[in-house]
Amino acid sequence: MYEIKKTLEISAAHYLPLEYESKCTQLHGHNWNVTVYLRARELNAAGMIMDFTEIKQKINGTLDHKVLNDVLDFAPTAENLARYICEELAPFCYRADVEESAGNVASYITDAEWERSHV
Repeated sequence: MYEIKKTLEISAAHYLPLEYESKCTQLHGHNWNVTVYLRARELNAAGMIMDFTEIKQKINGTLDHKVLNDVLDFAPTAENLARYICEELAPFCYRADVEESAGNVASYITDAEWERSHV
């Protein structure tokens, strides 16, 4: 089994459609730190799970320097972003961590990984 981990930064703005009073309902930005974890039993012809550059292009190409509400069809919370990123890197990505600001991290772990680690 092979594993890789990549950390990257996304600079993006968003606002949250919340049902309660919050400063987050206003447009604001973050420098999101994203860490992804990929796993595969076999490597591709180039000897990789996925090229680190491809990972960056798949994530930054869609999200970096964007208003997330304009490019995504869901509320761009850290939790939803973690799931979206994990799904964009399927089938190899089993976990994505999204740090919105220092100390505020949301993670998405695939069902298969959750079941594997909670046996």
